[in-house]
Amino acid sequence: MTDIRTGFEVHRARGAFNAAFFSVMGPYIERNVRRHKRRVYAGLPATVVELGPGVGANLRYLRPGSTLIAIEPNVPMHRRLRAAAERRGVHLDLRDRLAERTGLPDGSADCVISSLVLCTVADPAEVLTEVRRILRPGGTFRFVEHVVARDGAPTRVLQRALRRPWAWTFEGCSCERDLAGLVRAAGFARVEIEPYRLHSPFVTFNTQVAGIASA
Repeated sequence: MTDIRTGFEVHRARGAFNAAFFSVMGPYIERNVRRHKRRVYAGLPATVVELGPGVGANLRYLRPGSTLIAIEPNVPMHRRLRAAAERRGVHLDLRDRLAERTGLPDGSADCVISSLVLCTVADPAEVLTEVRRILRPGGTFRFVEHVVARDGAPTRVLQRALRRPWAWTFEGCSCERDLAGLVRAAGFARVEIEPYRLHSPFVTFNTQVAGIASA
């Protein structure tokens, strides 16, 4: 079923599964990426725009009393996200919109963050254009994402073999995107990216990048 307001395809079974999956697996994923998130999310401002906050994994990096403008079209995530924001003392401005069309004014954001989101959006290049549009000059886009492995690597072979079941299970998520290249080509004034590798059973997910792009 497609939400006529956003164009986001809501799958009754997968939506509920992913909300439950990330609630249960969130702490495990967080332990693996915490060091990288702490670096790129350090010193977040009082108001932050997050693309695809899901069930609220990144709320811990906002100070109590902060405001999170949450761009989250996946309605099954909303209940858990609201509860997590309340527990953390973060004011939640929840917007049922796509990352490609946030509806925010030009130059209105000091900071946009994402984690494990650009792999799932329909058009990551369009999302990055939207991020640049809503950032004020000097604002930052801070991200932690999983990316395609290098050609010829065993991980790359596995990513290619599992791309269809992986995408179906995780609502369009692609393990074959060169997101670092897309960020560098998006027209930001400055881009800093650190590639790294996780060591987890989710092998296709283990090649990752963390970085900060400045408008």
